Amino acid sequence: MATLSLHTCKVQQPDATINRIHIFLHFTAILFLLYYRTTRLFLQKNVPTLAWSLISTSELILTIIWILIQAFRWHPVSRSAIPENIPGGIELPGLDVFVCTLDPKKEPTIEVMNTVLSALALDYPPEKLSVYLSDDGGSYITLYAIKEACSFAKSWLPFCKKYEIKSRCPVAYFSSFADDERLLWSDEFRIEEQKIKVLYAHQGPCVL
Repeated sequence: MATLSLHTCKVQQPDATINRIHIFLHFTAILFLLYYRTTRLFLQKNVPTLAWSLISTSELILTIIWILIQAFRWHPVSRSAIPENIPGGIELPGLDVFVCTLDPKKEPTIEVMNTVLSALALDYPPEKLSVYLSDDGGSYITLYAIKEACSFAKSWLPFCKKYEIKSRCPVAYFSSFADDERLLWSDEFRIEEQKIKVLYAHQGPCVL
């Protein structure tokens, strides 16, 4: 029995063709430049050898670096996952998610909590999913915020699972980017969503 593919890989066109033409023209220009540097160094007598050598060496190094990063532009691809091809009887492994933070001033607490909630809302068996928050700064703000986030998660996670919400980051869901998810839902959904929105509005500012 053939194994079904779990993802697709498609070359991005016309980006790949445009990139390859640009790479070819750029590389041709580099070859002419290196040829010019090399021939002038040995053919002309009044060339300052040290300065010319340093310039040529720097250009050679930059050329090597440029060549090494062209693989991504030469063959740009887009990948799409096909989760429905996962065999039904397969046992998924345990998944540990670590969210690290240090300073609430540099890493806004509301964004860290949204990251935690997004991880908790992953479409994965809850008994095999563990989310850890590592606060190296030991901030009381972060401690209080994670308690509020856990309280909000008790309502947010069942809501996401019940209605198969795709934007499972609260700040993204309640923004205008997720308006398409609300178009065809019932009145019951709108009532529950409003409750979640009110709850988020009350608990969200508490973790700022």
